[in-house]
Amino acid sequence: MINDEILRVEGLKKVFRSGHSDLVLFENLSFQVRKGEMLAIVGESGSGKSSLLHILGALDSATEGEVHFANLSLRKLSDDAAAEFRNRELGFVWQFHYLLPEFTAIENIAMPLLLRGMVKKKAEEEAAHWLAEVGLSDRGHHRSGELSGGEQQRVSLARALVTRPKVLMADEPTGDLDNRTAEAVFDLIARLHTGYQLTSLIVTHNLAFARRCNRVLALHSGRVEEVQPESLPA
Repeated sequence: MINDEILRVEGLKKVFRSGHSDLVLFENLSFQVRKGEMLAIVGESGSGKSSLLHILGALDSATEGEVHFANLSLRKLSDDAAAEFRNRELGFVWQFHYLLPEFTAIENIAMPLLLRGMVKKKAEEEAAHWLAEVGLSDRGHHRSGELSGGEQQRVSLARALVTRPKVLMADEPTGDLDNRTAEAVFDLIARLHTGYQLTSLIVTHNLAFARRCNRVLALHSGRVEEVQPESLPA
């Protein structure tokens, strides 16, 4: 294995049962992701972008093929081991923020650390650090419903990074935001990616954002093709 490789995908296939027939979402996908890369995954709606990300993040299993995280085969993980792996190694951001409405921003961010067994005071101190990193130090005691859409997504980003994961996985992280707010959130993701030397996998339909990534993988007709970021429209 190449020393700086963090993910290796080999012969990946995903099939869904649709009525009396099988729907092949994609097949024979093989590629590597290196440490420190900011990789965009693009493609038309229904091309399998989100399903691929779920498999890479040990949230779903492939029909065939292997995903290796360093030397770990994700296919061989039990449900409990997969959950532990996700909490230890990965941070997730979704199109919807999925904040718990009864808790404050600080409490939402601290939740993954509390699930690890960290004492509340220390977890909330770490959460406060990440709240500052996303520019919301003064909003820590506000609940989700008291925050704007952009602020909610910033909190969800802080929650994804509070465990200091090796890989950030983002599924349409700006898809629910207006253009100006989306730009600000993507700028924030890019800054934190660089500042914390993350490896980031970003599913996006926004080709201008994909253009700013180090690498771009395009899903089309069940296959994956690497395209040059500069070839995408600005």
